[in-house]
Amino acid sequence: MIRFLFNEQEFTLDECSPELTILEYLRTVLVRRGTKEGCASGDCGACTVVVAEPDGERLRYSTLNSCITFVGTLHGKLLLTVEHLQSSGQLHPVQQAMVDLHGSQCGFCTPGFIMSMFALYKSIDSPSRSDIERALAGNLCRCTGYRPIIDAALSLAGRGGQDGFSSHEALIGARLRKIREDHPSGSLQLGDHRFFVPASSDELAAQLQAYPGAQMVAGGTDLALSVTQQLEQPKVLIYTGAVAELNAISETEGSLLVGGAVSYTRLEPFLQKHYPEFGHLLDRLGSLQIRNQGTLAGNVANASPIGDTPPVLLALGAKLHLRSGNRCQVIGIDDFFTGYRQTALPENGFIEQIEIPLQPEQLLKVFKVSKRLDDDISAVCAAFSLRLEQGIVTEARLGFGGMAATPARALNAEKALIGQPFTERGIEAAQQALGQDFSPIDDVRATAEYRLLVARNLLLRAVLEQDQRYASQPLEVVQYA
Repeated sequence: MIRFLFNEQEFTLDECSPELTILEYLRTVLVRRGTKEGCASGDCGACTVVVAEPDGERLRYSTLNSCITFVGTLHGKLLLTVEHLQSSGQLHPVQQAMVDLHGSQCGFCTPGFIMSMFALYKSIDSPSRSDIERALAGNLCRCTGYRPIIDAALSLAGRGGQDGFSSHEALIGARLRKIREDHPSGSLQLGDHRFFVPASSDELAAQLQAYPGAQMVAGGTDLALSVTQQLEQPKVLIYTGAVAELNAISETEGSLLVGGAVSYTRLEPFLQKHYPEFGHLLDRLGSLQIRNQGTLAGNVANASPIGDTPPVLLALGAKLHLRSGNRCQVIGIDDFFTGYRQTALPENGFIEQIEIPLQPEQLLKVFKVSKRLDDDISAVCAAFSLRLEQGIVTEARLGFGGMAATPARALNAEKALIGQPFTERGIEAAQQALGQDFSPIDDVRATAEYRLLVARNLLLRAVLEQDQRYASQPLEVVQYA
């Protein structure tokens, strides 16, 4: 059984299809149809809802794409939809701002925009235009354009997030904590299909042993597409989002330890502190709705050759803490990817932590090349971790995505870099060596020739960005069709 709050009403679910999405639950079971289905893939934002969880004395409000989020993930959370925002017959300030500033025409996308603006309103008192664009980047509109919508969001600044929910936050938080204390774990079952919500790493390990072949759900932003697009019906799903140990982030003197269920949104401030280039990459990894759920461990375990974060982790020499049953092991990420969508993850195992070395003396450069700036898949993703001494490269780790069947290091190019000055002339041998390291393919995103050219030019870009003559002049980003 799972338990959650739907506005102020407590709901329990027991016999329920494990692959039922929140969107389908809202529209077909509860018949709450303010939330729309646009794409069923987490791209358009029409299905955006808000979940809230206790955060000290207040609640932390987050957006998510209900079309690719399974209803079982709601255990111990508050779910809010556009129908909940008005109070005593009065529109919510966000809704009123959209009316006053003409932010809606056909109205199909409007509920999603409203919910994204609501989460922003409750999170940042005086958002900048950049904050607003970031919050709304996962919502598409085909009627009004975005100016009146952004104007509506700007008009809400300075209100302290006050609304009809403000006076009830402490009570709602207490009710959510009570659910989690009394029922730390949850489950759903329909026939022989099951959905588990374990609360501890031990419980997760035991369930994976008991149900070989079970599929783990963290953000589920990729797995859910097999349900909504290919109509698959997974037999057993295990959600990692409630596992206490997997939600921890800790810093030691020499490393950052990231739990396997930590979302990109929670991770980003830590990366901005230690590796800003890595932190900036997350802004281009899907929309905010996706980053609120997606995880670093999920991106790694998915083993896609075009995943955005593995090249950076390869460049930084990250280590993976793996567990299967009671057996734990630590391996370098270099040894994790064994083939296309194949990894060294042990049978019935999971990534418990990712250990990222902290090396402030290293130079880190991260680049993503895609057709669109936001919310797009890479044609090439590259990360370079270098140590320079008096302008000479003494250590080099180059990680690439989109260049091979797996995320991979450019070992020949690394050797060619070491001992050379980090200049246009000094990288020439490394640029040529990339042709020995990779034989990329042609596909819908780019040709093999284009990928290799881009990879070589990204080395040049890294050099130019380090050159003091160019340091104060940001390089133009060219988007290729």
